[in-house]
Amino acid sequence: QVQLVESGGGLVQPGGSLRLSCAASGLSFSSYAISWYRQAPGKERELVARVTSVTSTGSSTNYVDSVKGRFTISRDNAKNMVYLQMNSLKPEDTAVYYCKADRTYWGTDYYYWGQGTHVTVSS
Repeated sequence: QVQLVESGGGLVQPGGSLRLSCAASGLSFSSYAISWYRQAPGKERELVARVTSVTSTGSSTNYVDSVKGRFTISRDNAKNMVYLQMNSLKPEDTAVYYCKADRTYWGTDYYYWGQGTHVTVSS
């Protein structure tokens, strides 16, 4: 059974930092791309950051423009963990943050979501 469990959310003041964690189990972790999404109240879920699966040349990352230079996604394949380091947080970063694992294998898409962790940026 695949499980993704997020943690690390909370209340932080503007300009502060948080590190979110996503613990994965029940899947071939290094074969999956892992993404962080967020959903603010009344808004659609949006992709924040993504790290690709591991290949012979390593993995790559990409970010939505609004978090570039402030957020960093990383993966620890030995621990089946993905992290989202969030710095210089802004009130507009307030949302529920979800991690997602996905891969395409023999033409079939596989994806799994975590339950989310709340991030509130407020003074």
